[in-house]
Amino acid sequence: MNLWSNRKKTEMPAPGDALPGRDDPIAVSGIHFVNGDSYLPPFPDTAEVAMFGMGCFWGAERIFWQIPGVITTAVGYSGGYSKNPTYEEVCTGRTGHNEVAIVVFDPSEVDYETLLKAFWENHDPTQGMRQGNDVGTQYRSGIYVTSDEQRDVAKRSLDRYQADLTANGFGMITTEIVDAGEFYYGEEYHQQYLAKNPAGYCNHGFCQVSYGSTPTS
Repeated sequence: MNLWSNRKKTEMPAPGDALPGRDDPIAVSGIHFVNGDSYLPPFPDTAEVAMFGMGCFWGAERIFWQIPGVITTAVGYSGGYSKNPTYEEVCTGRTGHNEVAIVVFDPSEVDYETLLKAFWENHDPTQGMRQGNDVGTQYRSGIYVTSDEQRDVAKRSLDRYQADLTANGFGMITTEIVDAGEFYYGEEYHQQYLAKNPAGYCNHGFCQVSYGSTPTS
């Protein structure tokens, strides 16, 4: 019997049970397929970095590279234990990682709350360890903050969006808001996947509730 069945894949592994990973990172070109810029650091001194998990990272990344003021994007793995995991390892549920998109943006052109609006509206943050038919810890909803200011804005946005969801008959948000940990770049073929494969799989889209639709006092 496979102990890492679908049931196990929805449970975070204990750190001691996680796959070991490896010392060498996955090799990537570093060149963004859409805009030709680098998606590897160092980034401009004036840039900020955001990180989001919202189901399959292909569709998540495409949402963000289309937003004016976003400098570059990439996909990879974060929030887990294994060092430099592969996609196949993440999919076993035994690394603890989430599929995430990093978003490098110019705060003078787009603010963090605009990115949060795109995050909330384009997936269902109430589903726990899944997103639609994609089941597993790597599909959980997460906001991985890179500053105290981001954490404060993200937590306020969660409260605001919970009010919006509740008013429209949705359940409780399961999104984790935690400090961003180590980000491991995903394989080259995953980077900007939906630009390379326009008919590729994507389960992202407007989730029927607008962010900020419920007035706050």
